[in-house]
Amino acid sequence: MIYSLLVILLVIAVIKIIILKKTARDIADKFADKLSTDTNTLIGIASRDKDMMHLADSINKQLVILRKEHLQYHQGNTELKNAVINISHDLRTPLTAIAGNLYMIQKTEELSEIREYLEAIRERTETMEQLTEELFRYSVIVSDERKTVTEEIFVNQVLAESISSFYSVLTQKCITPQIHITDTRIVRNLSRSDLTRVFSNLLNNAVKYSDGDLKITLSDTGEITFTNTAKGLSFVQVEQLFDRFYTVEAARNSTGLGLSIARTLVERMGGTITADYEKNRLSITIRL
Repeated sequence: MIYSLLVILLVIAVIKIIILKKTARDIADKFADKLSTDTNTLIGIASRDKDMMHLADSINKQLVILRKEHLQYHQGNTELKNAVINISHDLRTPLTAIAGNLYMIQKTEELSEIREYLEAIRERTETMEQLTEELFRYSVIVSDERKTVTEEIFVNQVLAESISSFYSVLTQKCITPQIHITDTRIVRNLSRSDLTRVFSNLLNNAVKYSDGDLKITLSDTGEITFTNTAKGLSFVQVEQLFDRFYTVEAARNSTGLGLSIARTLVERMGGTITADYEKNRLSITIRL
């Protein structure tokens, strides 16, 4: 009786081992197939063995992570190619103009004409300086892995100071900002320098793209909104505003990094930044 029972248990154990080995081979084959094909499907097994199910589940979780990183790599690669094209265009345009003006200087002895050519060269040089400085600032920000130093910040004051520093630039562009800053004291634990840079980038964006107006609001809840008229934008363009190197074609003296830098800094401080577009008015909202 005992002998028969042992035989039965042995047969059951052998069958289970065979099933487990088949399941393991099945998982291995399916894993190899998932790696070699572009599919979002996961590994499924017929076995109800808890260990085999746990193994398949663990592999599936790693597949999801791997596919996400793979997608990010391809998106980044495409983005980099587009960035090289855009930056090459943005830098080549002023370089071509500088070379042309230098050639014209060599061909003339008229002092008045030489001054005009030199002024054009100066303007183009400033454009190149702005582009390279923007690229440098972005590279410094994204490569800085140090922990952000924060302190209690009076947001009302920092916003008011940022607007004040840009006021002359705004008025030169015939933009008289409507400013509504709450009397409620808005205090957050943030990086003062990062917050100042975010406001600066948003104000600079308004200078470049606004159709002549700008409304800045700081609500009682601490929500900060920059709104301006921007006719002709599509919803696709609005969704891409925070993408690296994306720039609206109306302004070619920008790498399109200003809003991307703002998003990086806001998220680093634990906040969010979003864009909405309705009735030709673009609103960028920060929640800290």
